[in-house]
Amino acid sequence: MNWFSFEGRIRRRDYWLINFGIGLASSLLEVFAETYPLLCLLIFIPFAWISLATAAKRCHDLGHNGWWQLIPLYCLWMAFQDGQPMPNEYGENPKAAEIGAYKD
Repeated sequence: MNWFSFEGRIRRRDYWLINFGIGLASSLLEVFAETYPLLCLLIFIPFAWISLATAAKRCHDLGHNGWWQLIPLYCLWMAFQDGQPMPNEYGENPKAAEIGAYKD
């Protein structure tokens, strides 16, 4: 999975794990923010990009374009709603792709 790409779909699990990891890393980064503000800003930029890309891919899994993530509280829908079971215009179902990989 390319974390910086806005293409494709991701599962709910991946959405949760990536956002949890970014939140944890951002919290740890806050410890150094007062001492190294420029360094923290430079590290925060990729975190923000990855978070936006992840949310866009999750929107794709639900059959919407990435701009839907700007709707207030839509992140809660993305966090709990199951993705479309069939392939859509954004790609194959990531859950089915993982299951198929284990069957071979």
